[in-house]
Amino acid sequence: MAVAAVLGACAGSLLNLCVERWPTAGSVLSGWPRCVRCSARIDWRGVVPVVGHLAAGGRCGRCRTRRSLRYPLVELASALIWALSLVRLGATVDAANAVLFLTILLGVAVSDARTYIIPDQFTLGGAALGVLLAPLAGGIGVGEAVVGAALGFGLLWIVALGAKAALGREALGGGDVKMMAMVGAFLGPAMVPLVLFIGALLGSAIFGPVSLKTGRPVPFGVFLALGAAIAYAWGDSLAAWYLQGVLGFG
Repeated sequence: MAVAAVLGACAGSLLNLCVERWPTAGSVLSGWPRCVRCSARIDWRGVVPVVGHLAAGGRCGRCRTRRSLRYPLVELASALIWALSLVRLGATVDAANAVLFLTILLGVAVSDARTYIIPDQFTLGGAALGVLLAPLAGGIGVGEAVVGAALGFGLLWIVALGAKAALGREALGGGDVKMMAMVGAFLGPAMVPLVLFIGALLGSAIFGPVSLKTGRPVPFGVFLALGAAIAYAWGDSLAAWYLQGVLGFG
């Protein structure tokens, strides 16, 4: 578990770099991380996950600008994802599948919250990974993964068209639509409606009042990511509860 947490924290450090560079078409291979204010290279302490941030006092070594708490928080969240996946699923292909899916969702949520952009590397790249892993991981096969990706993309695309017609402006971005293709590829078609429902519910309840007051658009990808994580962990139980407890089936 400790090894998984350390690896997860390292993955979180890389994820921070992806979140910073991919929305502006940058590459994670284009150079050492630099301070956003003075452009000085971040020293070794600053790039060691979590501990390095604390050792550097959370500041740039040159200009002393405070670095965002996003860096250690994303690293901690990624470490938690990796450790819990190993505890729950063991050293299996299913655990690797969980780690990849949930880490991608974390990247999507942070990127959308930060810039309102969800990079294709997360969405289209993630969809490809979901299809490729489908025959190896338990639960769904390639056919279901492909159908899930198509359904996720198609449903949200239709919703986006309807919202644009009703409001007279873009209400959902292309990144949200492509993200649902990735979610469908990992979870299969049965979970797509549940993810959309949970995402819409959370987005309306949590960010809806903020949007009405400030005019800021809802970063829907954040809430779709939360919905997908909930559906991944408890989707079958939620579906059973709804069918039996609410509709009276079963």
